[in-house]
Amino acid sequence: MGRLLALDYGKKRTGIAVTDELQLIASGLTTVPTAGLVDFLKDYVSKEKVDRFIVGEPRQMNNEPSESEALIVPFLNRLAKVFPQIAIERQDERFTSKMAFQTMIDSGLKKKKRRDKALVDEISATIILQAYLNKI
Repeated sequence: MGRLLALDYGKKRTGIAVTDELQLIASGLTTVPTAGLVDFLKDYVSKEKVDRFIVGEPRQMNNEPSESEALIVPFLNRLAKVFPQIAIERQDERFTSKMAFQTMIDSGLKKKKRRDKALVDEISATIILQAYLNKI
C-alpha cells in the first residue's frame, strides 16, 4: 500500500500531510509555496508510493463552494495531468483553519509560534487527512 497525501491548497502556500504506508496515521509533512507545489509533489512521488491525493474542498456554511474553489479547480486539472496514475479525492475543509489554531493553543504553543501561518496550513492538511481517514 502507498501513502495518502492531503493538500490544504492556498493561493500563497499549501499545507501537506501524509499517512504511514498502512494508511492508519495522519501526520503533518510540510508547507510549501504553492508556486512550487507540483515540483515538490513530483519529487515526493519519485521517492514514496502515493495511492491517492486528498485535496481540501472549501465550502461555505450553506454548502456552496467558497470563492477559493476557483483557484483549486485549475490546480486539480493540472494535478490529474501530471499524476494520471494517482486518484484525487476531495474532503470538506470547513473550519480546519480554526481547528488547527485551536490545536496549537491546546498544545501549549507560544503566541509567536501560533502566528506561523505555514504551521497552521500544515496542521489544517493533517485535519483534512484525518477527517478523510475517519470517513473511509
